[in-house]
Parts: sequence; structure tokens; C-alpha cells
Amino acid sequence: MALNFFDQFMSPTLMGIPLIGLAMTLPWILFTSPTPRWLTNRFLTLQGWFINRFTQQLFQPLNPGGHKWALLFTSLMMFLFSLNMLGLLPYTFTPTTQLSLNMGLAVPFWLATVIIGMRNQPTIALGHLLPEGTPTPLIPVLIIIETISLFIRPIALGVRLTANLTAGHLLIQLIATAAFVLLPLMPSVAILTALLLFLLTLLEVAVAMIQAYVFVLLLSLYLQENV
Repeated sequence: MALNFFDQFMSPTLMGIPLIGLAMTLPWILFTSPTPRWLTNRFLTLQGWFINRFTQQLFQPLNPGGHKWALLFTSLMMFLFSLNMLGLLPYTFTPTTQLSLNMGLAVPFWLATVIIGMRNQPTIALGHLLPEGTPTPLIPVLIIIETISLFIRPIALGVRLTANLTAGHLLIQLIATAAFVLLPLMPSVAILTALLLFLLTLLEVAVAMIQAYVFVLLLSLYLQENV
């Protein structure tokens, strides 16, 4: 029984062909393309307003050199947002519950910000490894600690996204199973369990949106240190 709960996180296959590529490509169909018309529909207007507000809020603290990343980070935000939200639908697969996918997104972006800092301003980038005013005996220890914390950043990005979504999906399935089991035995308790499931689903929707935003926000903070 316990193993069945984790079957939802296995990559789906059809006739031996993995469908994770389809699961990652399908969300882009939901986003409408801009039109040359002066007046657009409500969905396209709301989508454009959301993207503009997100981009403005995310890149306002950054230097002009970091604004080149606006299109890339906004696309990543919409990509993660759509994957997380569609994964909450029944009989769907959430690619962002796979640690390999999240690490494949986190490591290249983090490494790109570090390389940019080392190329454009190596003194300032290396200066982050040693806080100003550090006592001389603590300098080697702090350099080692800051270096370790620097390399832990991409691991924290990938594990945070994976753990939050995996825990939410498991909890929803556990409570849904409990509600079905309790329905013929204790209907009143089953109704309360279903109400708890509904509230948890709303919470998981918020988590799906917040985790996509936090992932890109942390990447922008890493970029802000290196531009």
C-alpha cells in the first residue's frame, strides 16, 4: 500500500516510451500568443498584466546589467507555475516532483550567475566569501563555510521545490484515501476529512504558485550579487 502512494511520482510511459517530454511540453499550449490587434481578449490581457507585474517586481532591485535576464527568468517562472498547477489535476504527472529535473534547472542557472560574477567583477564576487571586518584567526574558517554555502545553493533550490511538491501530493493522497475508507464506516468523520482535503488542496495550489516564484526569486538574488 505504501509503495502505491509513490507510484504517482514515477515517470509515465506508453508502450515503453517515456511521456515526461509530453508532460513538460503540454503546458505551453495553454498560454495564448500575442496578437497584432489593438484590443485583446480578457485572458491575454490578464496574462500580459501578470507577466509585466512579475517582471517589474523581480528586476526592479537589479542593476541594468541584470535586466537582460528578464525574458529568461519570466519564461522559467511561467514554466514552473504551469507545471506545478497542472500537476494538481487528477490523472496527471508533475515533472517538478523529480529531483533530477529540478537540479537540471537549478545548477545551470546558478552556475551561470557565478560565472558572470567571476568574469565581470571577480574582486566583488570573491569578496562575498569573506565578510568585511572578520577577525584574522577566523578568516580560513569563514572562507570554508562561505564556499560550502555557495555550492549548497543549487542543491537547496532543487530539494526545496521537490520536497514541497512531493509532500503536498502525498498528504493529499493520504487524506483522500482516508476519506474514501471512512465514508461507509463513519460518514460524519469522512465529511470532515473531505473538508480538510478541500482546504489542503487550496493550500497546495498556493504552494504550487509560491514555490515557482521562490525558485526564480532566489535565482534573481544570486544574480543581483554578481552583476
